Amino acid sequence: MAEPLLHEEHFDVLTKTGQRTGLSKPRGDVHRDGDYHAAVHVWIFSESTQELLLQRRADCKDSWPGLWDISSAGHISAGDSSLITARRELHEELGVILPKDAFEFLFVFLQECVINDGKFINNEFNDVYLVTTLAPIPLEAFTLQESEVSAVKYISCEEYKRLLAKEDPEYVPYDVNGKYGQLFDIIAQRYKENMEERSLTLQKQLRRYVPISLEAEMTGVTDADKKALVLLVQAATIIDDIFNLQVWYSNPILKDWLKEHADTSHLDKLKWMYYLINKSPWSCLDENKAFLTTADSAVKLLPEATKSITGWKGLEYRAAFPLMKPPGANFYPPDMDKMEFELWKGSLAKDKQEDATGFFSVIRRHGEFMLDASLSNNTVEGTDDLVGSTHDLYSIPFSQEYKPFLKKAAELLHKAGDLTDSPSLKRLLHSKADAFLSNEYIDSDIAWMELDSKLDVTIGPYETYEDTLFGYKATFEAFIGVRDDHATAQLKLFGDNLQVLEQNLPMDDVYKSKEVIAAPIRVIQLVYNAGDVKGPQTVAFNLPNDERIVKDRGTSMVMLKNVSEAKFKNILRPIAEACITKEQQKYVDFESFFTHTICHECCHGIGPHTIILPNGQKSTVRLELQELHSSLEEAKADIVGLWALRFLIGQDLLSKSLLKSMYVSFLAGCFRSVRFGLEEAHGKGQALQFNWVFEKGGFILHPDETFSVDFAKIEGAVESLSREILTIQAKGDKPAAYALLEKYAKMTQPLRVALEKLENIQVPVDIAPRFPIADKILGKIG
Repeated sequence: MAEPLLHEEHFDVLTKTGQRTGLSKPRGDVHRDGDYHAAVHVWIFSESTQELLLQRRADCKDSWPGLWDISSAGHISAGDSSLITARRELHEELGVILPKDAFEFLFVFLQECVINDGKFINNEFNDVYLVTTLAPIPLEAFTLQESEVSAVKYISCEEYKRLLAKEDPEYVPYDVNGKYGQLFDIIAQRYKENMEERSLTLQKQLRRYVPISLEAEMTGVTDADKKALVLLVQAATIIDDIFNLQVWYSNPILKDWLKEHADTSHLDKLKWMYYLINKSPWSCLDENKAFLTTADSAVKLLPEATKSITGWKGLEYRAAFPLMKPPGANFYPPDMDKMEFELWKGSLAKDKQEDATGFFSVIRRHGEFMLDASLSNNTVEGTDDLVGSTHDLYSIPFSQEYKPFLKKAAELLHKAGDLTDSPSLKRLLHSKADAFLSNEYIDSDIAWMELDSKLDVTIGPYETYEDTLFGYKATFEAFIGVRDDHATAQLKLFGDNLQVLEQNLPMDDVYKSKEVIAAPIRVIQLVYNAGDVKGPQTVAFNLPNDERIVKDRGTSMVMLKNVSEAKFKNILRPIAEACITKEQQKYVDFESFFTHTICHECCHGIGPHTIILPNGQKSTVRLELQELHSSLEEAKADIVGLWALRFLIGQDLLSKSLLKSMYVSFLAGCFRSVRFGLEEAHGKGQALQFNWVFEKGGFILHPDETFSVDFAKIEGAVESLSREILTIQAKGDKPAAYALLEKYAKMTQPLRVALEKLENIQVPVDIAPRFPIADKILGKIG
């Protein structure tokens, strides 16, 4: 970056681990004193020629003058951000204008060196980005910044790596045998992979999901509701579009590209099939490891990215995504860290803080907005709120961020609401449509809780699993089903006894609520789902998650019976046959599996939600535990659900025949859920439970590598873990939550024994549902 004429550039001073100190210093002082600071490296890579673009540093530079170096690089100025700096530097140094989806974040490289006879100390954390173009950019298309760059050239990756390895004096040195070697390793692996091996890997990954056609009995659904169903399925497909965008900003174009090219080859077909299950390039069952790379992604043409050249149509690049799944998904700027968010949040008024941490908003950068406007030469409007602002972040409501999608979905819901002859469904659909446009969801969530209709609909932003940075932001989802009236009537017992369960929870009385409200339970046969339904399929859900509603009205739950039946038959029963001792296999039955699922969902509605912190401040468990909340809440619902079943049996409200079967079915279920992966909330929560109970002797591993339940010890183990989790939640004790998960939510040897056995006999991990009723509807529309 060229030095300003009037004011010396300032850098944020970092710790030796790369964290902000809150201090900033002039550029010269930073390099004189050896302060740690941040910069960006941007590499332009030509896919067709396997070449990297290098720039020759201007002779006037104070470091490495006249040597060949990175395509583009620069310091991150104080208060600035990484990705914006990368885009700006590329434009300033080379005259290349690219949007953020062209930049793939690779890794952070710490460069520590002393040059210029000790006068220039460079302790620099470099965010390394890769821009992948289809072919080399013509050299005459670049506009070089004379004070920074004297020339550019392309060089093959292998040749460049060889020159760096031998420390050629014409090139800025980088240790290719150290961390910077990752750049060459990533490129080499990406383009030299054996296609046949990759196809076999994808086939193996796909086999973990057993395709299941989910039917639903439509008898009892009125003609009016059948007409409404057509519109609801259409609305659900829009919910899919929103979720795809929430996952990552280049995810929608990746989906379109994979679909368009699915028939190109057998490998392309496999990519598309596995993408449809994961709804992203990251595999849910493999700790979110990427099964695609930017080399598989969509090609975009930007004719005006550089100077126009006669006979050249313009720059073509791959829409990028990182190998590591971003913890903040597309809810936050990709280069935002938690400290930046907390500093910004702390500067806000209380109502604005609630917006920042609320379910229904995304966080963006003023700097990105301003950069986009300046690079496109557009007049910037609507920036009055920037006056006097010292922070780059701001929040946008879902209703604005996803307005084009939500407007279409709202129109369909209103039309469906006009068609249905169910008064409660009519109220739900109209209120949810209004919420999509107003961003106020309380009325529609209450309408959902009071739904009493044969056609059952859940649609909107609810779960926060995708936001692993804080656990604040909700993803859109849709579940459309037909109510099973007989099964629903049988479950009234559970909802009616929530207050009794709350008062008897194994935690100190001071933490117990005296106003738990009965939870309505609906059992449905699933007809269609969309949105955040990637990977392993849910068998039930308890909503809403909004603490304001939970406190005043409790929650409602929906059980997906045909999904549960499919999972039990195709997954849990084979798991039991492989991993449970023959003597106890008889205790694994659908009734106990389904009943525990019911209790799991009920127990989301009891225990701590709104809490009082030790300093007297009012808060919520979600806000205090942040990214740990989802995993701990799933573990709480599971283990307290098991405790609750034992309590209800003791009160003669449930049959004693469940006493042994519920524990053994739970044991088999542990292996089922842990296979979802320890990056997923349910899998992590299940590992915590299994390892705790195993340590307490409630589960036993036998020499033949089968497991059983010790009925004498299981109850104590369940109660002690229930107390531990409930107390952590009641206190909002994040350090204790972290310690508990760190110790127990991991892959231990007993779990590994079971999982390897299931892998060897190829028991499916989950189901891949097909929806014939909805497919018929969408086929007619298409």
